Amino acid sequence: MEDARGLKELQLDALREVANIGAGHAATALSQMTNQTIMISVPEVNVRPLEEVTDLVGSPDGVIAAVLMQMMGDLTGRTLVLFPEASAFRLCDILLGRPHGTTTEFGVMEQSGLKEVGNILVSAYMNALSDFMGMMLVPSVPGLVIDLAGAILTTTYLNFGHERDFVFCVETSFHVGGASERLQGHFLLLPDMPSLRAIFDAIRLP
Repeated sequence: MEDARGLKELQLDALREVANIGAGHAATALSQMTNQTIMISVPEVNVRPLEEVTDLVGSPDGVIAAVLMQMMGDLTGRTLVLFPEASAFRLCDILLGRPHGTTTEFGVMEQSGLKEVGNILVSAYMNALSDFMGMMLVPSVPGLVIDLAGAILTTTYLNFGHERDFVFCVETSFHVGGASERLQGHFLLLPDMPSLRAIFDAIRLP
């Protein structure tokens, strides 16, 4: 779909603003959940063909934790929240009140925590998009996959046909409390073709 390659900077700014609103809501929810100050910024928003997304999120050979959810309602498609393994371990430490470096594997509690973070992020981003477009968007129950990035970003998990191949990729940076480190993640929105057209129509400026 050529529209994606022709997005102007103003249109990307509109998407970035929607993402920033969502990030703000997610940061508030995560701060309340962990009793820590968590800030979330959106350094970059990209719209890319699916096959190029692996380059945006890191090495295809890197292990990532991916929270997968369906987008239902007036728009349909799939969403993923991707965390590199190191960021996912650190998030688990924060969620479970553990000292830095404690988490080294993804057990039941860790997986549950990551799914909840993914759920909060997806719901916040989806609510912001819903408000922007004046449409009802509903997220499904989250699922979690831990695998190599290259394996997750394939049709095996995404179940996408040839038409539905454009991805909105929102770089998401977490800053926790007074720590200098930033945790990295990505929010991916993979709308089906009618929903993709609807989003482009909504952001198309005169």
